[in-house]
Amino acid sequence: MRPIRPLFAARRARGVRGRTSPVAAAVALGAVLALTATACGPNEDDASDKPTASATAGGDTIKIPDELKDRLKEHGIDLDKWKHGEWKNWDKDKWLREAQDYVNPIIDGLWDSDRMRDADKNPDNEVDDSDLSGDQGVTDPTPNPVEAAAVASPYHGSAPYAGKLFFDGPEGSMVCSATVVTDPAHPGKSNMIWTAGHCVHAGKNGGWYRNIAFVPSYNDSGKSADELQGAPKEEVAPYGVWWGDWAQTSDQWIEQGGPTGGAGAPYDFASIHVTPEKGSSGKSLEETVGSALPVNFNAPAVPKISQLTAKGYPAAPPFDGQKLFQCADKPGRLSLNTTDPTMYRIGCTMTGGSSGGGWVGQGSDGKPALVSNTSIGPVTAGWLAGPRLGKEAKGIYDAVSKKFAGQ
Repeated sequence: MRPIRPLFAARRARGVRGRTSPVAAAVALGAVLALTATACGPNEDDASDKPTASATAGGDTIKIPDELKDRLKEHGIDLDKWKHGEWKNWDKDKWLREAQDYVNPIIDGLWDSDRMRDADKNPDNEVDDSDLSGDQGVTDPTPNPVEAAAVASPYHGSAPYAGKLFFDGPEGSMVCSATVVTDPAHPGKSNMIWTAGHCVHAGKNGGWYRNIAFVPSYNDSGKSADELQGAPKEEVAPYGVWWGDWAQTSDQWIEQGGPTGGAGAPYDFASIHVTPEKGSSGKSLEETVGSALPVNFNAPAVPKISQLTAKGYPAAPPFDGQKLFQCADKPGRLSLNTTDPTMYRIGCTMTGGSSGGGWVGQGSDGKPALVSNTSIGPVTAGWLAGPRLGKEAKGIYDAVSKKFAGQ
């Protein structure tokens, strides 16, 4: 299985060798996704009570912890040079990998409307039959494909918590999907979003992606790529561009995840704290868009769930990455091995770019809640799978919330 791959014309979906298994040739759906894993492990107490220094990027002042600046210097990274193009240096020694080394200085105007429209790559993560055991855990029959349905525009009226995630990797600009979620430290005023781990971090052989930014209600009116040619930024980003000033993903994804195989997929999730590109207007992300979903870290077992709805911006053909789609289906179970948690799986024809998009179900109070995110799917685009969010996911969520609790 693989997260949905970058959309390169020269690259083709790899066929499955040997017998067909329920999870053959699965791909992590990350077309136009940003892989940037966060800086702290799920159990780390990294509240920002340490002295900070300011770094000016694109006219905005962001706070960088002094100890992080020291670690960046060890990598030979000068933040002023970074914003003027040094971020394009993907030498192995320049690709920050460790959880605590996450840094994402704002580069004002980098994500203009054309750059957002043209971002069309997503990280590879394929597997063959030989990558998967034949009788691991509990895997239900492959679901029938569910045709992705267009979300009614304006998206802000239908799904105000949904948006598109942009980031840069060694092979170009990439995209994923993401969801505005509540922040227990700031009720009604959240600046937190949820996405897939492979949208922020490349996994075991890479590091954090760069220039990670979230656009809520991207292309709110649902125009095509051709119709967006030359469109003003306000049209594609009506609620602004929000940069990830901190991100966290699971230790399992950082240590196991990668461009091939299904390793790390049950832990393929990330939480990002964001800040507006143009500086604070006094309103949080949640106040700006008017919505945020609570996260259910104790979702019911599959047999007790009648339906889950996955939303995202699929970018691989036949989709163009500019419009928001959704699939609703009763979930089944998908197990990659006997030791990792079983994943949710639904029928869905969404393709790469939908990675990281939220799966909406019910919370303990019966109201809508985020219960998973798109992680992987097959080359044939007939279904999607997402992790069941448990203690590891709650650990990174709580850590990000706590880090900004006093701010």
